[in-house]
Amino acid sequence: MLPAAARLTRSQEFRLVVRRGRRAGRARLVVHALRPDQERDSGSQRTVLLDAEADTAPTRTESIRVGFVVSKSVGTAVVRHRVTRRLRHLMRDRLPALTAGTLVVVRALPQAADASSRELGADLDAALRKLRVVDPGGPATGSR
Repeated sequence: MLPAAARLTRSQEFRLVVRRGRRAGRARLVVHALRPDQERDSGSQRTVLLDAEADTAPTRTESIRVGFVVSKSVGTAVVRHRVTRRLRHLMRDRLPALTAGTLVVVRALPQAADASSRELGADLDAALRKLRVVDPGGPATGSR
């Protein structure tokens, strides 16, 4: 389970990451990431989000936060929840390796329904490396 401080919850945050961040697609998922240096360039929209979060702890803006999008095209509710749980578990293991302050949205594609956790993890690792959000000095990523 991801800690509450590591979750994207507002639709404005999802929209910001998807529109302003970089994207890397793989066979089973698409990863959108917005690094802290990109946030400064994104201008007023991020400022509005920061103003809305002014009552939260100051370290919140430096934390890594992740959100998931698993649409009905992936499958029934049971299948979608299973995919979400797998992705959540895989991202929890990878949080320490990501650059501080990064916002990530993981969007599952229909092929994710039949994929194993190992396959999802490989796609996730490849996408995160392509987006260059993995901290080179951080711990190694991968499932246990």
